[in-house]
This record gives sequence, C-alpha cells and structure tokens, in this order.
Amino acid sequence: MRKLKIIQHISLDGVIQHSADGGDFPYSDWTLPYRSPAGREAIIAAQGESFDLLLGRRTYDIWSGFWPKAPSSPMSDGLNAATKFVATHRPESLEWGPFVGLGPDVVEGIRRIKSQDGPDLVLWGSSTLTSTLLEHGLAEELVLAVYPVLLGTGKRLFADGTPARSFELVGTTALPSGIVLGTYEVAGPLKTG
Repeated sequence: MRKLKIIQHISLDGVIQHSADGGDFPYSDWTLPYRSPAGREAIIAAQGESFDLLLGRRTYDIWSGFWPKAPSSPMSDGLNAATKFVATHRPESLEWGPFVGLGPDVVEGIRRIKSQDGPDLVLWGSSTLTSTLLEHGLAEELVLAVYPVLLGTGKRLFADGTPARSFELVGTTALPSGIVLGTYEVAGPLKTG
C-alpha cells in the first residue's frame, strides 16, 4: 500500500497562498527571500527519491505552466517524471503527464490508487484536498516548511471544519534561512484532557 504525505510551505499564521489567483492577495511569492540550496535539498529529501503526485486541478494548472519548461534539476526532473493523479472534472484537458484523473469520487479514487503498488504519493498545494485526506484518514504524514513570517491574510492550510486530529512530530530540520521543516505522522483522533 502506498503512503501519502502532504507537503506545504506555510507562514507562521497558517497561510499557504502564494499568488493572487485572480483575487487581491497582496504578497505574491513571499517564500522567495527564504529559498536556499539547503531548503531545496531538504524538500527533495522530504519528497523521497521516487514518488507520484496528488494534485488539485488549480495546482496542476499552475505547475503545468512552469515545471515542464523548467531547466533540468533534481526537483524538476522528479516532478516531471512523477505520475500526476489529478482531482478534476475535465481529465480530457490534462496535458502535463504522465497523468491520471481521480474520477468523479475523489476519495474512492485516492483509496484505489493507495491500494495499488507504486511509489509514495505526495500532495502539494490544495487545502481542499488536505482537509478531505485528513477527514477520511488517507494521509499518513504531514511535512510543513514553516517560514518566519506573518501574512495576516490569505488562504490557510486548514479550513474551518477540518476534522480534529493529533499528530506526532517525527523529525525537525532548522534551515539557515529561518525555515523550520517539521515532519508529522498522523496519530489519530484529537487527544484532550
């Protein structure tokens, strides 16, 4: 069975949005000043040597406009080679491959893919899919690249209504740029009291 990990770049106040996406988000590409070779290597290591991608349609569309044209590198080569499993109602319009549409029932599509042999799955972007994965117990690991900034506005990783869960910290890496990479395993229902 494949393991599914969620990887997100996130501000201290939980914002994952990186561009206006047609809206009025004022902080386009706020991660840029903190990027470094050490950070790139840490993210590549977090993805693993071999992986497939799980993407929401919006993330797929953004990435398909960039990564196929990016110069060869361990990051671009890995993303371009990965099979992209995409949550979409329009699979016929996908072009950046290899790709597979998840089908009309995203949860069942992910369960089917996880039950098959293959490399681990990595979800980038898509707070909507993140909440769905956690609600249905489909993600095993959460990797957060936490940036030392407060944005105050923007799309947040966890929407209101995301199910309560407990996580176990299994790894931490502090990067010279101020980013802290935390790796968490899903530990089950929220523990209280």
